[in-house]
Amino acid sequence: MKHPFSLQTRRDFLRTGVLGGALSWTVPAFLSNTFSALHAQAAESATQTATGKDSTILVVLQMAGGNDGLNTVVPCASDDYYRARPKIGLPARSILKINDYIGLPPALAGFKDLYDAGHLSIIQGVGYPNPNRSHFRSTEIWQTASDAGKVESYGWLGRYFDNACAGADPTVGVNIGRQMPQAFNARTPTGISLETPQNYRFISGHRGADGEMSADEKSFRELNQPAPEDAAMENSGATIGAIGGPVAHHGSVLDFLQRTALDAELSSDKILAITRRVENQAEYPATQLARSLKLVAQLIAGGLPTRVYYVSQGGYDTHTNQAGQHQRLLQELGDSVKAFIADLKAQGNLPRVLVMTFSEFGRRVTENANGGTDHGAAAPMFVLGDKVRAGLHGQYPSLAPADLFNGDLKYNVDFRCVYAGLLETWLKTRSEPILGRKFTPLALV
Repeated sequence: MKHPFSLQTRRDFLRTGVLGGALSWTVPAFLSNTFSALHAQAAESATQTATGKDSTILVVLQMAGGNDGLNTVVPCASDDYYRARPKIGLPARSILKINDYIGLPPALAGFKDLYDAGHLSIIQGVGYPNPNRSHFRSTEIWQTASDAGKVESYGWLGRYFDNACAGADPTVGVNIGRQMPQAFNARTPTGISLETPQNYRFISGHRGADGEMSADEKSFRELNQPAPEDAAMENSGATIGAIGGPVAHHGSVLDFLQRTALDAELSSDKILAITRRVENQAEYPATQLARSLKLVAQLIAGGLPTRVYYVSQGGYDTHTNQAGQHQRLLQELGDSVKAFIADLKAQGNLPRVLVMTFSEFGRRVTENANGGTDHGAAAPMFVLGDKVRAGLHGQYPSLAPADLFNGDLKYNVDFRCVYAGLLETWLKTRSEPILGRKFTPLALV
């Protein structure tokens, strides 16, 4: 009878050997026996899968809080824009023009340089039908690629891992942060989450009483749970740093086996060794986002077999005093990503990497009484890299009051068309099984 958790590659056979040895002093005998079964099955397989060592890599960058798209890709030739935003509208004379109608704010000079170099694609008017203005629900929709009226159990990247990465190393997905994004939630738990290599260590412990989780299992599971303060983020304004959403844990022995094995692998100092021996090839600003991207660049240069990296930048819930705060965030974004692109180029890895940004929603067209903006709908996305089809995609939504829907911009590009394009042309897998139905892939590569 075939074991329900078969491995598919000789690479996995080698990995289970390393991990089994690392775990032998921490796990009960029945888990060690399970490793023996995995050895026997893995040894019979000769199938090889593409990894981040030898194939394309996607970096997903979440702009958490709801980014104001109108002050990010600015319609500087629109009278409706300035009528709706007499206080926070950005002066037309300061805008770095893309064409006669739109441009980027000075804070995104880094992106303008990348655009001029042919490394930046701007996707205009991205959204989905029946938009939701809740941070958590809209983030869930983006992370699971679901319809607004449907709740999905697994994330879109988790479904990619399940459908296209069977037998891959668990580090096929790496999140830089303390909470696993809901986008990684998969039927077969896959991916790791770490803030710094120095702090991501396997915690030894003792088995619990019958029917109880061991201290090791509790420690691991707590790593992927939201911190207590995260529960109140819905009303915390610009303090939103990242919204991961719930991550399902099924509680099975095999679930724990895989997750504990993953932790043990990391305890062998693989990631720490990479960051100690690999030096970055670009100067990064001193910001949290830059530190995250700097670490990703090191892991790519060090040959970690990761296909998808996930980083977050928070603070975009700009209900009050938006002007200065929003531009500081965009400065951080533009300068950090520009440094990251330069680093990858110096490594020779830029042709293998794409960066995709997203935010759970845009902001309303009209500024509010507090010098900020409230939750809206459609907004732009950015895709960056050496192989991207640089330029503008989609149409900039009309700002005319008669063309708005309840004060919001109407979308013209479904975000799942962006996902479909990246899945099919970049990650080289069919998008329909992952997204649940056919979406026309946006030609981004």
